[in-house]
Amino acid sequence: MSYRVVWFKRDLRLHDHAALHYAAERGPVLCLYVFEPELWQQPDMALQHFQFIRESLRDLYRGARSHGITLQVVHGDVVEILQQLHRQAPFVELVSHEETGNGWTFERDKQVARWCRSAGVVWQEFAQFGVVRRLRNRDAWQRHWQQHMHAARLPLPAVQSLTLPWTPAPLPEGTTFGLNVQDPAHRQRGGRSLGLQVLQDFLQQRSRQYRGGISSPLLAPTACSRLSPYLSYGCLSMREVLQETEIFRASLPETATRHRQGLTGFVSRLHWHCHFIQKLESEPAIEWHNMHRGYDGLRETEWQQQHFDALVNGRTGWPLVDACVAMLNDTGWINFRMRAMLVSVASYPLWLHWRPVGEWLARQFLDYEPGIHWSQMQMQAGTTGINTTRVYNPIKQAQDHDPQGHFVRQWLPYMRKVPDVWLFEPWRMPESLQTSCGLQDKAMPIAPVELETATRLAKQRVHALRRQPEVKAGKQAIVDKHGSRAHRTGTNKGSKSINTTAQQGSFDF
Repeated sequence: MSYRVVWFKRDLRLHDHAALHYAAERGPVLCLYVFEPELWQQPDMALQHFQFIRESLRDLYRGARSHGITLQVVHGDVVEILQQLHRQAPFVELVSHEETGNGWTFERDKQVARWCRSAGVVWQEFAQFGVVRRLRNRDAWQRHWQQHMHAARLPLPAVQSLTLPWTPAPLPEGTTFGLNVQDPAHRQRGGRSLGLQVLQDFLQQRSRQYRGGISSPLLAPTACSRLSPYLSYGCLSMREVLQETEIFRASLPETATRHRQGLTGFVSRLHWHCHFIQKLESEPAIEWHNMHRGYDGLRETEWQQQHFDALVNGRTGWPLVDACVAMLNDTGWINFRMRAMLVSVASYPLWLHWRPVGEWLARQFLDYEPGIHWSQMQMQAGTTGINTTRVYNPIKQAQDHDPQGHFVRQWLPYMRKVPDVWLFEPWRMPESLQTSCGLQDKAMPIAPVELETATRLAKQRVHALRRQPEVKAGKQAIVDKHGSRAHRTGTNKGSKSINTTAQQGSFDF
């Protein structure tokens, strides 16, 4: 019997699923998800990612079963599993979404492609985001994005579902793959059902606070959409989120100005989501190498483990930084501005190379999306060669976004007795006052760094490199390959145009 295998990866849904829709129209389908042990040994993977996927698979399994579809979940090497399946029950086609993942999944996909060619199996892939494979330049990228995002959503097809010729083992636990690091107690839980609830709650209520609320570490947990993990693992499709947003925005009265503005700002973020993933798709090496190779050697040979330990243990001594680390440990999430601040602090006053810091943050972020993550790491570290240097002063950020110190005191209980005047610079407190507040050694940094001096020297080094003729000369090629072009989003019939021609890569409003 001729049939097709639909390989689920970071697309854990049935609706608007191009691979499933294609296969179901052509005959029987076997739906397969593979837990790959080697993937979970990579330095950017964490237990919280595993648990979120496991929860999403359970939700997907229940939803599929209600439509007469059986999702087969196995664990092992995907090539070996495909070989075994093809040997016992030959299939004609492997069908999946394109994945812009980490370097390991890129190499894994090459191995799968080689096996398919050797076995005479066609591997058909479909775009999941507005990301274009084998893109030569960005000139027509905006048009491709618009076409993908405004194409009709694919309905759940009728599926003639098949099962494996062997009985798969139960869903594995994280310990099966050596994942025994603590799972954040208050992270978001996985599954399309929860993702749809979060989407509707955001559209109808929380998006009113989007503009003006997303930069504040206090307001952002509710003002932000909180859809990022559901998009990262494909519980929701990007297209359905965009189109539902545009439909809801069009239904709002003209008087709902703040609400409409919030949704307009959100749509621009969806565009930037794909813009950044496209960078990694077009140049996978930026996961490891500076986007502008003229910056090679800037930080690599000056690694200071004590500085890194201070950062990951939340003991830098800069309260807003340490509070963000505490929140990450508990929730797996902080807002974009605080993420940018963490990378800026790591890159400038602590003078740490972005790759090890990026591996740590990838494990900390529940919504880790490799394309966005590594592009942003390099942008904030100043190694793209095309972006303005972004340096976030953690004291000023605290004064601007947590002026009463509510966020710092929430996440750093030992700071609760510290008077407001000393809250963001506790090292300036008299020793007697530190003792009376019960600080003792709790707020003292593991690696003392004088913020102003260290930041000034770091900026001088980066700017001196930027001014070198050979570094300046290499900039244009990066702009041609990765730079954004003037574009407009939200131009479908019935919605207003949204100008998103802001400075390259800016997420601030």
